[in-house]
Amino acid sequence: MDRSRTRTDARPDAGHNEKIGVMLCGHGSRSEDAVREFSVLAERLPEYLPPEWEIDYGYLEFANPVIREGLDRLRDKGCDRILAVPGMLFAAMHAKNDIPSVLNEYARKHGVRVDYGRELGIDPRMIRAASARIEEALSRADADHGPVARHDTCLVVIGRGASDPDANSNVNKIARMLWEGMGFGWCEVGYSGVTFPLVEPCLEQVVKLDYKRVVVFPYFLFTGVLIDRIYGFTDMVARAHPEMQFIKAGYLNDHPQVLETFAERVTEILEGQAVMNCSMCKYRTQVLGFESEVGMPQESHHHHVEGQGATAPGSNVASCTLCDDFCTGVCRLDAGHHHHHHHDHDHGHHHHHDHDHHHPPYPHADHPLGPESVRKHVKGKV
Repeated sequence: MDRSRTRTDARPDAGHNEKIGVMLCGHGSRSEDAVREFSVLAERLPEYLPPEWEIDYGYLEFANPVIREGLDRLRDKGCDRILAVPGMLFAAMHAKNDIPSVLNEYARKHGVRVDYGRELGIDPRMIRAASARIEEALSRADADHGPVARHDTCLVVIGRGASDPDANSNVNKIARMLWEGMGFGWCEVGYSGVTFPLVEPCLEQVVKLDYKRVVVFPYFLFTGVLIDRIYGFTDMVARAHPEMQFIKAGYLNDHPQVLETFAERVTEILEGQAVMNCSMCKYRTQVLGFESEVGMPQESHHHHVEGQGATAPGSNVASCTLCDDFCTGVCRLDAGHHHHHHHDHDHGHHHHHDHDHHHPPYPHADHPLGPESVRKHVKGKV
């Protein structure tokens, strides 16, 4: 990559006396490996940005440092303008509501300018990073089992799944770009939680299509409970269908194209191009099935789990009474009262709110191919 080009483009007109700090805002995870992978990303980002910029990171919940601490460190280094970006693939509730509210509150309290950029989103670089992970998996499979034609291969793209149809539909767009760009015979999209179809029902549909090879690609940045779940259900379906070849592709992680996209999300703030896609945002317009959520207040509900680590309840499969080999997510189904089984953030805790914030119920929480599909995996249940 031509570093010099990135560097000269990076500073169109930053104020002459401003000291710029960059804040990478992560979600946080109960998985120590995921937290470590995010910190590696933050450590590698400086080589893609101007050398005099200070760079730090923090998490919304579950892990330290929290976002506020990262901002404190940037201020301590003399930064008077902070360019903050969400360390997330798509803009759902965390990027749209939770992180901006933390940043706005901090900026007000400390009188520092904090500008917020957009999520990674649908970007040609992200498509290239995804295709590289899929190509790596296909090359390994060809070496181990002999080549299979693309037209005899079905691609399955698994996204996070959110209660936000705009974020969910982005996974389908990514999948179509990969399908058409790489020439697979067929492609299906599934999700790891909240919405439908989940991984297992998605793969059960794919099995009916009778392709020689199925490549399962998690469109995720980092490892964690959900990656384990995706691979776990893939193994489960593969065991039941030995006549088909199931290939597990790696997630995105710190692919150079991902880092380049993050760098652009930072520098475009200075160029005035950090425009979030709000035209399909359920908080701003009446999206089919989610009409009641227009105008919901922007507030974070994560203050109560800031800094909680991988010791949070539900983070250890070994001690789980419901699951055997991997976390199926069945514990989420009946968690909570006013947000009965649609709130699958994998937080492993119940929400105790001390204000009026609550999530509207996900309208299709009872969909048979959604979270309800894991009920049959309760340990001991036939």
